[in-house]
Amino acid sequence: MLDKSSIKGSKENKSARECLIAVVIPCYREKSKILDVLLKIDSTIDKIIVIDDACPEKTGEYVAKNSIDPRVLVVTHSQNQGVGGATISGYKKALELNSDVIVKMDGDGQMDTKNIGKLIKPILNGDADYTKGNRFYSPDNLSTMPKSRLIGNLLLSFASKMSSGYWRIFDPTNGFTAIHNKVLKELPLDKISKDYFFESDMLFRLNITRAVVCDIPMKAIYADETSTLKISKILMPFSKKHIINVFKRITYNYFLRDFSIASIELLASIILILFGVFYGTQEWLISSQTGIPATAGTVIIAALPILVGSQLFISFLNFDVNYEPDKPIHNKL
Repeated sequence: MLDKSSIKGSKENKSARECLIAVVIPCYREKSKILDVLLKIDSTIDKIIVIDDACPEKTGEYVAKNSIDPRVLVVTHSQNQGVGGATISGYKKALELNSDVIVKMDGDGQMDTKNIGKLIKPILNGDADYTKGNRFYSPDNLSTMPKSRLIGNLLLSFASKMSSGYWRIFDPTNGFTAIHNKVLKELPLDKISKDYFFESDMLFRLNITRAVVCDIPMKAIYADETSTLKISKILMPFSKKHIINVFKRITYNYFLRDFSIASIELLASIILILFGVFYGTQEWLISSQTGIPATAGTVIIAALPILVGSQLFISFLNFDVNYEPDKPIHNKL
């Protein structure tokens, strides 16, 4: 059971006991499990917002008729907007209700409601702005995870590290999250991806605001359902979006918001590596056509810029890893 009295409260004026906590649950084809999920949510949670994302099973209508919990509110979409779009609608509703901390979880029963307290505690204590579940923290918990999801999450986690700048965060597609309302208000909600890229795009947007993100260890819960994660279908779309976010993040953090030694290292590394590659390729083509071996000096002129550029790029990566936000911002907003 969540005990707000055990939480020391953030450095804001409002104490932990006074904080209004809302849970957002986007739903699509989860009619059979949603009521069980609602019943398990702790009584200390103030509001529960169920978003029916144009569900053909009319989950929202089903909840409205069968749930007697006065905390439950139903938001219904006339058209399907995707998990991201449904979550954003829930976020906006939670902000309208003046919620201080907003938890997002799924309605399929795969997220243990007992972990809600673990998610919100770092935020209320002033240690984080955004928390998320991490199913990979304990190797023993991975035996229940479908292999396709395991492989997919490993690949997506590395890509997300580069695009978001949160190098210490893992399991980016985990949808069990919590966020402080002041940080949520800083995000361009209408620009965040509305499909399954939502969680990864949230991390990218959070990094731009310099929000502190914290992983919360939790067990993976799976029943007999077949994994819907199709690597072949999401690989190209996700890769494209990650690449775009990498360029956006680096441009904003290193050339617009700031210009530091890391910015110079990145520029110099790109110039040197490209020069070495193009010059070396040109000389190799000439040598192969004429049959005259390249001189030692020519080889050095081609190789040295690549070596120096690689060292500069590694130095930039080291800076980027250590540039991860470490001071919560919600106390300052």
